Amino acid sequence: MKYWTRVKNWLPAIVWAGLISFLSTDLFSSDHTSVFIIPVLHRLIPQASAETLELMHAIIRKTAHFAEYFIFSIFILHGLRGKNSGWKLRWAIWAAVLAAGYAGLDEFHQSFVPSRTASPWDALLDTAGASAGQIFLWLWHMARVRPAGSKTITSPDSHAGSAE
Repeated sequence: MKYWTRVKNWLPAIVWAGLISFLSTDLFSSDHTSVFIIPVLHRLIPQASAETLELMHAIIRKTAHFAEYFIFSIFILHGLRGKNSGWKLRWAIWAAVLAAGYAGLDEFHQSFVPSRTASPWDALLDTAGASAGQIFLWLWHMARVRPAGSKTITSPDSHAGSAE
């Protein structure tokens, strides 16, 4: 039973890692995604030049890199913390490090795909996305946790019927 709980905690990260690897294939190279994305952009912004559409396509692709690893690092933290809840700096650092390592492996994988290019800049962008995911989780956690020593404000009648 304990084994299954661990697997359940890590399953989202494992599935997402598989998705990232699938997106790193020839099927999702810039040449292939441009066939779909650029016509959509052209419909949305018919006055845009070809250069502008190409730039927008590149920005969409780079934003996707960032978003993939933003989500991935959140899933990794979920796996790392296991049955625990909350946020710890140790978990966040490990989540970012593991995501960065996977980004490096992903770029290495892309170096073997003829239609893809391996870029350390993409790995850096992926790592930035993973780090941003951890900052987001920290901010989320800080917003949800009542600061130590603060008192909860209750209405005067909220104690009615309580035995003190």
